[in-house]
Amino acid sequence: MRILLACLLALATALFGPGTPMASAEDAVKLSPDALSGESAILIDATTGQVLFEKNPHERLYPASITKIATGIYAIEKGNPDDIVTVSKKARYEEGTRVYLGEGEQVPLRKLEYGLLMHSGNDAATAIAEHMSQTTERFAEELNAYLREKVGVTETHFANAHGLHDPNHYTTASDMAKIARYAMRNPTFREIVGTNRLPWNGREWKSELINHNKLLREYEGATGIKNGFTDQAMHTLVGSAKRGNTEFIAVTMKAGSSAYAYHDVTRMLDYGFANFETKQVAASGKAYTRSAEPGNANVITYTAMDDLYATVPKGTEPQVELTQSGQLHVQAGNLEIAYPLLRHDPPPAPEKPQMIQAAESHSEHPDVQYALMFVWLGLNLFMIYFMVRRARRMRNVRNRNLQRRAY
Repeated sequence: MRILLACLLALATALFGPGTPMASAEDAVKLSPDALSGESAILIDATTGQVLFEKNPHERLYPASITKIATGIYAIEKGNPDDIVTVSKKARYEEGTRVYLGEGEQVPLRKLEYGLLMHSGNDAATAIAEHMSQTTERFAEELNAYLREKVGVTETHFANAHGLHDPNHYTTASDMAKIARYAMRNPTFREIVGTNRLPWNGREWKSELINHNKLLREYEGATGIKNGFTDQAMHTLVGSAKRGNTEFIAVTMKAGSSAYAYHDVTRMLDYGFANFETKQVAASGKAYTRSAEPGNANVITYTAMDDLYATVPKGTEPQVELTQSGQLHVQAGNLEIAYPLLRHDPPPAPEKPQMIQAAESHSEHPDVQYALMFVWLGLNLFMIYFMVRRARRMRNVRNRNLQRRAY
C-alpha cells in the first residue's frame, strides 16, 4: 500500500508540479486570491481591457524577464526590422539567459526580436537597446517615456531592457497587463510570441529556439506571451489565450516556483473562459440620437468611432443606452463600461430676412400684425395699378403709330 501511495504521489507531482494543488471544474468557475501562489495577479479581457479578477494588482514588484514584453514592442514599433545590429562587447558578455551572440556579429533587428521574446536572450536585449539608443541607460529613459505615452502606465519604471535585477527596475501586475494588451494589438509582436519553434543560425550558436512559454504547448488556445525569473523577482508570467472571439491576458508575479506561476495563469484563464465572453455592442459608424434639450425639436447625433466590445457574463445580453453626456453605457450583470462617442450637432438654422424677422417679432401684437398686412396689401394694389396704367399707355402709343403709318 505504501508503495502504491508513493507512486500516486510521484505521478501527481510530475503532472502538476511540486506542491501544486489540483484544480477541480468547480474551482475554475470560482476563483479567490487565496487560490493563487503569486503575490500579485490580474486577469483582463484583451479586447476591452476590463478587469475580471485581481490580487494586489498595484503592488510594486520586480518583473524579471517579462520586461522584454516592453522592450520587444518598443523595438517593433520604433525600429526598422531590416536594420543590421552590430553586437557590442557588453551585449556579448551580458549575464543570464542568452542566444550566444558573438562580439562584432551583425544580426538583423527582427532576428534579435525573436531571440529576445522566444528565448529571453539578455544579450539580444542589450544589443537592441544599444542599437536604438546608443546606451542602455538612454534606452531605459526612452522606453519609460514611450510606455507612459502609448500605454498609460503609472506604476512602472524600467532601468534596463532585459529585467535583470536593479532596485529601480519595477512594475505592477496591473501595468504589465496594460503593456501586454497594448503589445498584443501589434501583429508582428503577436506572431513572435506565438511562435513555438524557430531555427537559429548564429555565428557562434546554431540551434533551434523553443519558446520558453510552455503555455503555447500545454494550454488550449494559448497565444503568448512571456515568462521570467530572478532571485529577487522570483517567478513571473504573463499568459494569453483566445477561444472564439474571446481572449484573456493573465499576469502573476512573485510566485514561488515555475509550476506555481503556470498554475496561477492557467487558473485565471480557466476562470475567464468559464465565466465571461466578449461581445460586440456597436459597429463603427453606428449612430445614436437624442433631443438637444427638452421641448427642442432638434436632435444631436452621436456615432461610434470604432467597433465597440464589452465583456459580459456568459449567457448574458448586454444592455446598451446613450447617456445625456453622449456616452454609450453598456451593462451586463455586474460588469459595466462606458464608451465616448463622436458628437454631431444639428446645423444652425438659416438666418431669416430682416422684414420677416420684424414681422415675427411683432406677431404677438394683433394691431401691429393687421397694420403690416394692410401695408402689404396696399403695396400690392399700387403695383397692380401701376402695371395696368403702363400697359394702357403702351397700347395708346402703339395705336397712334399704326394710324400714322396708315396715312
